[in-house]
Amino acid sequence: MKKLRVGVVGAGYLGRFHAEKYARMDDVELVGVVDIDKSQADDVAGKFNTKAYPTHQYLFGKVDAVSVVVPTPAHFSVAKDFLENNIDVLIEKPMSETTEQANELIGFAKSRSLIIQVGHLERFNPAVVALQDIIKKPMFIESHRLSIYKDRCTDVSVVLDLMIHDIDIILNFVRSEIVNIHASGIPVISGHVDIANARLEFKSGCIANVTASRISTKNERKIRLFQKDAYISVDFANQGITVIQRNDKVEGGLIPGMEIKQLSFAKGDALKDELKSFVKAVRRREAPEVTGQMGRDALKIALSIMKQIRDTSSRFLS
Repeated sequence: MKKLRVGVVGAGYLGRFHAEKYARMDDVELVGVVDIDKSQADDVAGKFNTKAYPTHQYLFGKVDAVSVVVPTPAHFSVAKDFLENNIDVLIEKPMSETTEQANELIGFAKSRSLIIQVGHLERFNPAVVALQDIIKKPMFIESHRLSIYKDRCTDVSVVLDLMIHDIDIILNFVRSEIVNIHASGIPVISGHVDIANARLEFKSGCIANVTASRISTKNERKIRLFQKDAYISVDFANQGITVIQRNDKVEGGLIPGMEIKQLSFAKGDALKDELKSFVKAVRRREAPEVTGQMGRDALKIALSIMKQIRDTSSRFLS
């Protein structure tokens, strides 16, 4: 089978991992990595036996697909350049700065039958994959995504940096229109919001309470979901699930009539699975696991949350 020719644009922290995963795939040829920082591009290219390029235009005509792992403000222009050259793209989250940009990318890709996949990594977490068979119609969701402060990714708010992961997961599980949003947040260390909370109200009646912080003293990624017959608690970091579910055959126990199951999974490689899924979608010319539309929907909610935080802050300070 002919190898799929891929490139990586952005040789920073995350781009290095994209290059590493592609380089280890038997059916993929890592054609090159791009970064305006020549030393970074040379370093990554040297480690994975590929070529370094100073700008993404050098990859035109050389690749079939590409990972766009540049800072968020450049997502739109870089991705559009590749689409205009008939190259499929995986765009790291958030897919763009505005929903208008996202819509333009989606429309252009559709007009040329090209593929856009958005890098919502948690969709490939083994715990999230397992939930597909457990979650039916959640009515209340509570998520906490807390991170010890890191200098990287502070060019955007914590909503676009961390919370958007949970927004995407929640939208995928609830599959209902959001009718109301209540949000608050503040900058603490960076120039952007560092801690935020949002209450999402869905047309189905489901309520989601979402908290994200990058000034925590610990790393934590957890979500709890309540539905008619069950309570499900998920620990993304440790890839474990607790399910407390109605079972009339259960007598006694901690909660009468309820069966308690502890499910655990071997630590997977979510990025590897994500990139393999992208490669598969490109080869088969099929919709990816996380489509451009899904990335746009998560972005739309994240931007609405940020707007409400700005509006609330301005009223508070005035």
